[in-house]
Amino acid sequence: MTLAESQSKDLTYQQLLDSDTHEVNPTLRLTSDVDFGTMNIPVERYLSQEFFNLEVEKIWKKAWQMACREEHIPNVGDTYVYDIVGTSILLVRSAPNEIKAFYNACLHRGRQLRECSGHAGDVIRCPFHALAWHLDGSLENLTTAWDFPQVEPENFSLPEVKVATWEGWVFINMDPQCQDFNEYIGDLPMHFEKWAPHKKFVSAHVAKRYPVNWKVAQEAFMEAFHVIATHPQILAGTGDCNSQYDVFGNFSRAITPNGTPSPHLQWDPTEQEIFDAITDKRLDEEPMATIPEGMTARAFAAHVARERLRSAVPDVDTYCDAEINDSMYFTLFPNFHPWGAFNRINYRFRPVGTKVDECLMECIYTEDFEGDERPAPAEYIELGIDQDWTELIPVIGNLARVFHQDSFNLPKVQKGLETFRADGLTLTKYQEVKIRHWHAMAERFIAN
Repeated sequence: MTLAESQSKDLTYQQLLDSDTHEVNPTLRLTSDVDFGTMNIPVERYLSQEFFNLEVEKIWKKAWQMACREEHIPNVGDTYVYDIVGTSILLVRSAPNEIKAFYNACLHRGRQLRECSGHAGDVIRCPFHALAWHLDGSLENLTTAWDFPQVEPENFSLPEVKVATWEGWVFINMDPQCQDFNEYIGDLPMHFEKWAPHKKFVSAHVAKRYPVNWKVAQEAFMEAFHVIATHPQILAGTGDCNSQYDVFGNFSRAITPNGTPSPHLQWDPTEQEIFDAITDKRLDEEPMATIPEGMTARAFAAHVARERLRSAVPDVDTYCDAEINDSMYFTLFPNFHPWGAFNRINYRFRPVGTKVDECLMECIYTEDFEGDERPAPAEYIELGIDQDWTELIPVIGNLARVFHQDSFNLPKVQKGLETFRADGLTLTKYQEVKIRHWHAMAERFIAN
């Protein structure tokens, strides 16, 4: 018996797959029987300036991290500014099939070369004194070169940052001696190969600032354990306790089934009630659809979704019910959370500047599109600390309401941590294994 089988209540995810009406994607059958024990997590990791400084030097400056999408810089001369813990990185489309990344600072007096993303043209020019570099980072213009006798033009290129791409995402790493990107992500491409994120487009890019440590925000989205108290309205259609959690090298995965009721319920919902829960039906609304007699909510939800997707995804019938219905949320250390199959969600969490207790949560929707021409990526929208996710219901729909519920907890968690006096945080062994895996990874990076 695997850890997943021993911990899932009443029905394991693998047993749920057995009832799928379509052939199951083999990657969903993969399991990992990892055990990170039951050690407490030191509360200082969320409060301490010393630990934050270790994260900066040992994690942010050493780990591969997602910076943008390739479609954010589609044309030669396009640039994207990625800021992380006080360092500004400038990504540049230097050639049709080449992306470069540089430290975003002029080699003369240190002025930022670009303050925001956009088209730079043929050169990267400093607005202060007009020094300029070619898109490949080599020097283009040294204003009054006669007064820089110490400068050798061939040795005055912009310092580079390592770049890699995967499925339309662009990653950077500031460590010249870093692990090869393909080795770093391991088998992650195998999991996403069928879903082809590189063929999708950014349909929404929204963010919100929180007055909390960045891990407080991130960890709120790494497990389904919180559904019972934070999102009770979805319990009739979400098998929170039936979730499967796995760890594969530098990334982890959770799969939470939808279209099946939570084992927490003290009553047995009808198939129609299950369907109404997953379609967010309000009490004063008519159902989105009526389930045919003899059909399960899970199978019917997959059928409805297939018909909606068919025009953009002609081969939609090759995807199983689980791929259509379920929440499949991956975490690539340290802060990138792409969701699998037809889930549009991709999360990124990072500190705001070098603040221990302020962070930015981003949600990037990626969706399939009809035709051959990719739509332009959506404009970035950022909410401040005092703004509410519900402002973005027109942009990201019902997910904004779910985020609103999550947001209610986060500042209270930070306040509670500041009051905490017990011997570390007591996490579950299995349901929060993704969080345990993250801390094990952090310990490994910090020790090196």
